[in-house]
Amino acid sequence: MNQARISLKQGIHVMHLFYRVDRWKWLQLPSGESTGRRERLAALCQANNAPCQPRLTCYANVGGKADLAFLLQHAELDGLARMHRDLESCFPPGVLQPVFSYLSVTELTEYMPTLEDAKNRLQRQENLAPGTPEYEKRLAEESKRIEEYMHYRLYPELPDWEIMGFYPMNKRRVAGDNWYLLNFEQRKLLMGGHARTGRKYAGRVVQMITGSTGLDDWEWGVTLMARQADAIKEIVYEMRFDEVSARYADFGPFYINLRLSPEALWQHLKLPHI
Repeated sequence: MNQARISLKQGIHVMHLFYRVDRWKWLQLPSGESTGRRERLAALCQANNAPCQPRLTCYANVGGKADLAFLLQHAELDGLARMHRDLESCFPPGVLQPVFSYLSVTELTEYMPTLEDAKNRLQRQENLAPGTPEYEKRLAEESKRIEEYMHYRLYPELPDWEIMGFYPMNKRRVAGDNWYLLNFEQRKLLMGGHARTGRKYAGRVVQMITGSTGLDDWEWGVTLMARQADAIKEIVYEMRFDEVSARYADFGPFYINLRLSPEALWQHLKLPHI
């Protein structure tokens, strides 16, 4: 049976992969094998280099939790699975040792601002009357902003910046701090404040929030792109003071990674060009 294309109703599939390199096995490679493997990885990255998907980007992990990190994006689940196996086949058998993997999908948040929210804000905060030219102009601007937000939330085009940070997270479900027992209005209010904190870092940090409830061990994955590590440190620290994080969030391991080409990866990891 031929494998069917498995797409989402909207959005794309995302996979984060982290590996160690078995250096002893690497040193046993025959002459010329290292260069050939590097070229194979470079060709795979070049073949999957779309702004959104299919896309494969490679990184060197900083901090010792892993050696290599890869971010995979594909519209189809079977396509993502093939990319995963094509990636691993770029390395000799047994050289890559899995450390952590995370499967998720892009999605729209149920707390996102709506056109009705925009209408209320224009009337209450900007004192604009419906039907006036000023109101209609601002409403058109807000409608366009919401449409663009929805598009790039579902089909992200992440900047190719120097640093990629990643961590998984859950909303807490314990005793008096159960996120899922709050009503929708409470949750939307808390998430609105959280979003305002994040917007303060526009131009310094670009984030991709992906969902994985029922797909992986955590509920969400947070991917942060930045040019400097302090930008990631500052946004995560400041968001810790929002009630949605301070009271209702649990976090998994944090990974900080350097964006590198396959050639630069080999040099960074000091993998001998056998």
